[in-house]
Amino acid sequence: MSFLTIRFFGTTLETRDYLPFLRWLLLTVVTLFGFWSAWRFGYIQLMIGSDRSHITIVILGLYATFSLHCMGLTLGISRDTNRLHRVQAMVSHGNSVYRLVDGKVLIADDKSLIDCSVTGHIRNLVTMSQLQGNTRLDQTLILRRLADSMRYRQSVGWFVADAMLKLGLLGTVIGFILMLSSIQSIDSFDVETLKGALTAMSGGMGVALFTTLFGLVGGILLKLQYYILDEGTSYLFGLTTELTEVYVVPALNRGSSDGTI
Repeated sequence: MSFLTIRFFGTTLETRDYLPFLRWLLLTVVTLFGFWSAWRFGYIQLMIGSDRSHITIVILGLYATFSLHCMGLTLGISRDTNRLHRVQAMVSHGNSVYRLVDGKVLIADDKSLIDCSVTGHIRNLVTMSQLQGNTRLDQTLILRRLADSMRYRQSVGWFVADAMLKLGLLGTVIGFILMLSSIQSIDSFDVETLKGALTAMSGGMGVALFTTLFGLVGGILLKLQYYILDEGTSYLFGLTTELTEVYVVPALNRGSSDGTI
């Protein structure tokens, strides 16, 4: 089993780099199986049909849309991590030369670094080193900017996941309002009137319970997806910091003091 997992994307390193996407894929497959099972036994149709507020459909639409959004970001982070390891292999063999030519970062033997987030960060460091001259390079601020840019696209996903929980609570309020309105409409206590009132009350209760259920389950599952993405982003940022602090910044500082950069 481990051999099959290792060979899914190629080497062991590639499997580790794509681990965030594999985790997202596993969670999504389990979720889709649960959704299919609920649909197969008619539970989804029952809940959607009982919701007169149609909030459950809105929640399902948001979940599907931002699951795809999270998939794209997670796959991008995994690819970026894989490219970072390839960049690390290029600069970790005693390289001390970094030049900018037509927006590309060239190292020894005029090799061009693979285009990815860490290469963009190295490009900024080389530019800073050229502008600062003999001043020692400090990448603290630019690392903060990089961290903010990595997490900026995730913020909308966290907002939507929280909004889904709020939509479930909104459905609860609407359901109770429907229940109370059915009680207020009672003007007599004969059997037919009470039967109609109880039917309306059960409909309001269905709205309250089903929208809450959809909001809670959808919000939690979407937060799990973005948690996996956030872990992958943190891992990528840590590798970027380690790579630049160990290999790039010392080389640029040494080149600035020697006057070669």
